[in-house]
Amino acid sequence: MSRYQFNDEIQRYIRIIFVILLLGLTWFSQHGWAQTSSYPNKPIRMIIPFAAGGPTDVIARALIDKLSGPFGQPLVLDNKGGAGAVLGIDMVAKAPADGYTWLVTTGSMTSISAFNENVPFDPIKDFVPVTMVARNFGQILVVHPSMKANTVGELISLAKANPGKLNYASAGIGNITYIAAEQMKAATGVQINDIQYKGTAPAISDLLGNHVDMCFAPGSIVLPLIQAGKLKALAITGPNRWKALPNLPTMQEAGLKSIELTGWFGVYLPAKTSPEIVNRIYTEIQKAFTDPDIIKRLDDTGFEVIVSRPDIFAKFSEDDVQNMKDLARKIGLSKK
Repeated sequence: MSRYQFNDEIQRYIRIIFVILLLGLTWFSQHGWAQTSSYPNKPIRMIIPFAAGGPTDVIARALIDKLSGPFGQPLVLDNKGGAGAVLGIDMVAKAPADGYTWLVTTGSMTSISAFNENVPFDPIKDFVPVTMVARNFGQILVVHPSMKANTVGELISLAKANPGKLNYASAGIGNITYIAAEQMKAATGVQINDIQYKGTAPAISDLLGNHVDMCFAPGSIVLPLIQAGKLKALAITGPNRWKALPNLPTMQEAGLKSIELTGWFGVYLPAKTSPEIVNRIYTEIQKAFTDPDIIKRLDDTGFEVIVSRPDIFAKFSEDDVQNMKDLARKIGLSKK
């Protein structure tokens, strides 16, 4: 083969490689960039892993009200309660990573695996964190008005006098309603039974019917019931008193120094969702939740708006998983 033939052969291979690269870039443009630029082009499903009527619904409806316009597509709320939020969360973990299935959830996302060994998903590996959207000011310990206890101290004394006879309602293992009650049990040594529900709303419904004795619940759900005299509030788990109930002591003020809990709410997508879609969703939420009307609307129902970048929320999620594992070990409920 002559030198000229050799050079022609090299040039031919270079042309072939160039064509292959060009075809690859064209395909990616059509299936990657094009897909992202047209997002969304159909309705978005927002899965809530709890029964309808709970605090997460309040957050989800605020998102729906503010994002349907910018996205140009309806956002559809879909309550999938069951197994302490495991059912709904797992549905999102297994959904296509195309940006059309969102998980709007609570801190149960990072605490379930610490308290429940039968979780079919990994809260870190199987999801992409988009943003935290809000947190509440704490869980309120409420009892039925007929309960012969008007303070946390009186409730503890009643429980000790009747070991194993009182029940508390929770939204499932690993939910903050469960964690707060179990912390109280660990701190005081009382024997109180856990009755689990598909969400806070059905738990409160049974408390109103006097079928259970107590529940830790967010103010967004129980404040109107407390004000109407249908439930009796004993304390709040936040670090400070809540302005809506200024006379209600914190759990620490009530003598349980180890209990300080606030709930948070965030948005996740299935793992491998493109960064472009994640950032688009984050950007629209960030814009929407700087609206003074939304901030006031959520503040009035017991929520503080906190919108965090995807990378910050990812780091928070990782840290909170470890924090919940440490807490589970501390109160003797670690399953791993």
